[in-house]
Amino acid sequence: MTEWHLFTGDGSPKTWTEPPTPPWRRFAGGPLVELDPDSAADDRPGDLERAVAYRADPAEVDLVNAAVYLRRPILVSGKPGTGKSTLAYAVAHELGLGPVLRWPITSRTTLQDGLYAYDAIGRLHDANLAAHHQGPASGIGRYIQLGPLGTALLPYANPRVLLIDEIDKSDIDLPNDLLNVFEEGEFSIPELARIADVEADVDVRVPYLASPARIHRGQVRCRAFPLVLMTSNGERDFPPAFLRRCVRLDLAEPDGTRLASIVEAHLGADGAAGADLIERFLAARSHGELATDQLLNAIFLTASTADLGGDRAALADLVLRHLSTR
Repeated sequence: MTEWHLFTGDGSPKTWTEPPTPPWRRFAGGPLVELDPDSAADDRPGDLERAVAYRADPAEVDLVNAAVYLRRPILVSGKPGTGKSTLAYAVAHELGLGPVLRWPITSRTTLQDGLYAYDAIGRLHDANLAAHHQGPASGIGRYIQLGPLGTALLPYANPRVLLIDEIDKSDIDLPNDLLNVFEEGEFSIPELARIADVEADVDVRVPYLASPARIHRGQVRCRAFPLVLMTSNGERDFPPAFLRRCVRLDLAEPDGTRLASIVEAHLGADGAAGADLIERFLAARSHGELATDQLLNAIFLTASTADLGGDRAALADLVLRHLSTR
């Protein structure tokens, strides 16, 4: 282990240690928000398996640690199946930073989708019911829920891990829209800012918290800047202003040695018997695009049917089809 590394890539859980902070990346949000203790582990059964099975090479480990020290987002580029998304789960698990906050991107995604959602229609409906029954109306906080980016920017003692998945599929404006949030580590909720003189503190709903988060005068400010990993399949270019605020990692396709390590981590003894399929996978990949999970599927399928008379090569070929073919 290199002494300055917090993340080592070996899958073993560690105690978070706060590294030195650049003066220009210090944030002072508060009061501190506490994670629900029951959410400290990975939130879905498959997430823990993905996290501990990930195998990071030295260059990836160096770059992740650089981003942690610099408090900068990571733009992870690579072909499908190279482990871009899984890296986020590996980092969150190893450093004990709670469940990964995942924000999947589509062509219709906007910045507000990541920050918060406001159910104006639901509030109006409830207000009409309350007026009809002459009861008190519910507070506005009941109708606001923070999104994954907004949740990541709450003032935690330790950073959260945010996965912004497939950002290259976004509308052309989204990367530029993220610049101010990434730079300032804060955002405003206009619906709360407008009533700040009447109601300065409002409790809003947040995933993974045992109780609502209190928002003061409509402002959300981080204390520990989140570890943001944005994945890209290389389908578009990003503006220089966006790129200079990121640490960039290009994931290469794993070679035979790394594939063997990945297979063993996921499948154990079954993976040890898959050396021939690794060679078959590498040969097929030299003629077209394949993803690592296709190899895992092929080895699992053939191992599961080995005693039932399945044709090993034929079964493997069912799933080892090039991604560029129909």
